[in-house]
Amino acid sequence: MDARFGWGLRLGFLLPVVVGFLLGAVPGVRDLPLYALLLLSSLVLMSGMGCWRVLSSVLHYMLPRKRAAGEEVPDAAVGGSLLKKQRVDWSVASSSEGLKDSHHRKPSAMDRERNGSSPPEIDEDLHSRQLAVYGRETMRRLFASNVLISGMNGLGAEIAKNLVLAGVKSVTLHDDGAVDMWDLSSNFFFSEDDVGKNRALACVQKLQELNNTVIISTHTTKLSKEDLSFFQAVVFTEITLEKAIEFDDYCHNHQPPISFIKSEVRGLFGSVFVDFGPEFTVADVDGEEPHTGIIASISNDSPALVTCVDDERLEFQDNDLVVFSEVEGMIELNDGKPRKVKNSRPYSFYLEEDTTNFGSYVKGGIVTQVKQPKVLKFKPLKDALRDPGDFLLSDFSKFDHPQVLHLAFQALDRFRCNYGRFPVAGCEDDAKKLIDHFSIINESMGDSRTENVDDKLLRHFASGSRAILNPMAAMFGGIVGQEVVKACSGKFHPIFQFFYFDSVESLPTEVLEAKDLTPLNSCYDAQISVFGSKLQKKLEEAKVFIVGSGALGCEFLKNLALMGVSCCHQGKITITDDDVIEKSNLSRQFLFRDWNIGQAKSTVAASAACVINPNLHIEALQNRASPETENVFNDSFWESLDVVINALDNINARMYMDQRCVYFQKPLLESGTLGPKCNTQMVIPHLTENYGASRDPPEKQAPMCTVHSFPHNIDHCLTWARSEFEGMLEKTPSEVNKFLSNPHEYAAAMKSAGDAQARDMLERVIECLDKERCETFEDCIAWARMKFEDYFSNRVKQLTFTFPEDSMTSTGAPFWSAPKRFPRPLQFTASDPSHLHFLMAASILRAETFGIPVPDWAKNPTKLIVAGDRVLVPDFQPKEGVKIVTDEKATSVSAASIDDAAVINDLIVKLEECSKKLPPGFRMKPIQFEKDDDTNYHMDFIAGLANMRARNYSIPEVDKLKAKFIAGRIIPAIATSTALATGLVCLELYKVLAGGHKMEDYKNTFANLALPLFTISEPAPPKVVEHQDMRWTVWDRWVIKENLTLRELMNWLRDKGLDAYSISCGTSLLYNSMFPKHKERLDKKVVDLAKEVAKAEIPPYRRHLDVVVACEDDDGNDIDIPLISIYFR
Repeated sequence: MDARFGWGLRLGFLLPVVVGFLLGAVPGVRDLPLYALLLLSSLVLMSGMGCWRVLSSVLHYMLPRKRAAGEEVPDAAVGGSLLKKQRVDWSVASSSEGLKDSHHRKPSAMDRERNGSSPPEIDEDLHSRQLAVYGRETMRRLFASNVLISGMNGLGAEIAKNLVLAGVKSVTLHDDGAVDMWDLSSNFFFSEDDVGKNRALACVQKLQELNNTVIISTHTTKLSKEDLSFFQAVVFTEITLEKAIEFDDYCHNHQPPISFIKSEVRGLFGSVFVDFGPEFTVADVDGEEPHTGIIASISNDSPALVTCVDDERLEFQDNDLVVFSEVEGMIELNDGKPRKVKNSRPYSFYLEEDTTNFGSYVKGGIVTQVKQPKVLKFKPLKDALRDPGDFLLSDFSKFDHPQVLHLAFQALDRFRCNYGRFPVAGCEDDAKKLIDHFSIINESMGDSRTENVDDKLLRHFASGSRAILNPMAAMFGGIVGQEVVKACSGKFHPIFQFFYFDSVESLPTEVLEAKDLTPLNSCYDAQISVFGSKLQKKLEEAKVFIVGSGALGCEFLKNLALMGVSCCHQGKITITDDDVIEKSNLSRQFLFRDWNIGQAKSTVAASAACVINPNLHIEALQNRASPETENVFNDSFWESLDVVINALDNINARMYMDQRCVYFQKPLLESGTLGPKCNTQMVIPHLTENYGASRDPPEKQAPMCTVHSFPHNIDHCLTWARSEFEGMLEKTPSEVNKFLSNPHEYAAAMKSAGDAQARDMLERVIECLDKERCETFEDCIAWARMKFEDYFSNRVKQLTFTFPEDSMTSTGAPFWSAPKRFPRPLQFTASDPSHLHFLMAASILRAETFGIPVPDWAKNPTKLIVAGDRVLVPDFQPKEGVKIVTDEKATSVSAASIDDAAVINDLIVKLEECSKKLPPGFRMKPIQFEKDDDTNYHMDFIAGLANMRARNYSIPEVDKLKAKFIAGRIIPAIATSTALATGLVCLELYKVLAGGHKMEDYKNTFANLALPLFTISEPAPPKVVEHQDMRWTVWDRWVIKENLTLRELMNWLRDKGLDAYSISCGTSLLYNSMFPKHKERLDKKVVDLAKEVAKAEIPPYRRHLDVVVACEDDDGNDIDIPLISIYFR
């Protein structure tokens, strides 16, 4: 510490303290703004004396924070042994003084209990997608976890990014090395200005921007093993094997154990080693919801046969434990005792239980899987090296690679220890030295030694070992980041214990000479040392189209910027996304900051990517890629592209992009995530099948009658609640406004429709403007109270009147048999908080639609009760002859009637009468559902509707967050699986841009980080159609460069042995042999027919017309032929 720093620190702190003490003794002086002045003067003095690090620390603590630095999450009540005792709160200021000088004692659990401190609240707006994966308990454990990351190379940076986004309590970055040019192609926090600076210090500021609730500190000197005791998990990315064994041994034997992870990325090779201690409990091995079944029958037998309704297939496995509830008759099973499943089948299973003397089963019952914790016994690194056990496999075509790489990484460690450097890229002598080390280690393994080792694999390993490639860092950053989350929470199954991966097939197909791998003193030197300068040039000149700028899009942009893709004037990235940034994006879409909320995603992401690499040539657009924007993404745009990268979140958009890529024969790199799962698919022209060639079956939808009258799970209740919300608060007000804007046109449209749906809509509009019209907030409360009565009492009374509990079907079976649940009406009670909250949310939203100001007392329960008590609720009398839809195939609950047209005419007259009573210019304000704003009462209303309905049917209720996931159709998402997916895709991008790779070189992947599971395989080839001596696939398009008539086109096909019987353009039929009049069109130009019949508008930039032709061969067999493009100009 130099003199300036020491005196600045002393004066900066002592001046306000001493003077403040003296002034504090004078009455009234505390009210003066002098304290603020003294603080400001001290900060100025400190900065002037060179105390920038202390000043930055002070300012950091002055920033508004979601979670105070000293706050802590108590150990979980369940599985608390998974968590280590919280010991230390780290200094936020970057420090090189050593760990022992940068912490203070944290309060113990007993201290917290005495102080009455509570866990920090989870920001559900920010973390909603992550909460959908982890749940609150895991999030709280993360919030209590301190993590060390040693080695801030590209891999360390990726791990740190993922953990800071996840929201761990603190991350300490350790590195005693300096930034060099090789770091710039893998660590996105670094710029050329950082070269020569400490790597940990250079990361802090940008890392902190990702999440200011995470305490980020640095350590820039040598670590001792005792320093590790302050952490729940430690990660090493740059460490010798000797030191790793020492540190792991300390962590393994520490009480409680410290989770130890060692990971390396060496060129196109990567490794992970995990040791979570002698006994580690996994609370939830897969993160899936417990499986359930609805019981249809249970036998009095040993073992007992349990049969479930065939509503959905059972997902139970043999030896699963299950519990029973709501069973009538055989009530002995309702004791909550877990019982073992045997001989599980799609709709039945045997129970390892003798039910002979139990009561006879009558009806009802739910069977639910009981998830069991799993205890894992890890071996320390020194033992696991000699006896690694089973490796986690990813690619079965490389079955022997993990064993080879297990020894190769040890050989590299010896090489570095002996020579103090990495092998030189392309140096055969260095490769031989590494192979010699490998052979010595292999021989020392005795009977476990590896036979028939591929020296070529080891040469690739040696040549690229110094390089840390961004795609590999992204991939392993996702994997290791998830392992840290597992260590801190017990959520998901850890890697046990080694994982090795390589992507040697990403190398160019031509042999690389040593001169091709020579560094150029550029930020791409690491990449050049693996792939050569020729491929680097291709990357820089690539023209890439990225569709989507969300979580995947941000990761792709970061990766491509670091790889140097489109980083010269010949190259260009075009990225498009029509969405804007929301708060919930910030926990995954790391290029965005909270000050970007409301801005265009693509624009902000492009600007952030240019900061990572200022040479990036990129254009950001806000257009949705769709048929409507083909004037923007026109033929010349598509023809200029080298590759398309999808970063989308819906099937329809993916299908459209797939069609365009097939049409223009462009490679498409596809990926997607769902919680901890991800998949990648390579769509390569003429080599692989296209994305649309195989599709997942559509999700099973609940029948309309089930949702509206016979729900049996909370999903049904929430689907109904979302539908009611949109009907009452969006659709009906919109219809009101549509009518008021043009009454005559609206009436004509309703008469023209003349169906049950039009009748129902008119009835709702009239009801809204007549007896349910609100003019004051008290009217809104009355409306809400009456809605409660209608939904949860009257409708249930009518349903049970129409179908009493003892009703029988036409076949003589009980009507109310599983899965139907007999409902009970609710009695409104002001003392029930859920009833009152429903009343409040409903009345506030109703007031919003009518533009009625919401008074302050609306949220006061006492005053709300008083207002609600004033509402006169009439007695309900069930009606005879009411028809309630029970047909599961029905698509609407509106019953058609022969006199719908007459009723509609009467309703229109009533509606016109109602409109005369409205004030001039009256309009309603439709409410569009917005799930991510917790202050708008949308989810309060929907959760209230669903839970009251669930209460009617004795269905377990859910909290607002779970309701938000289901009703809001939130896709679970976490940063780790996104990073993994994009890293894998970018490994494929090397192959696409290099060219010359065979189909077997490309890889599709499905991964589940929760299990963990990695399944890497070759893509499927496209389906081949053969006719005579011709062969074609979906990738082929027949091009005719002549302005043909219809007859000439048919003759052209006849010459190929094909008889055309139908020709269409778009959705219009130009010719069909079944229609005699179509023969009159034979001598017309195809393009003229398209304009005349199909009303095709061909833009000036397009020189061709596409037609679809249905053909048959000489034997009358249908033949699928390619799309035909007729170039008419």
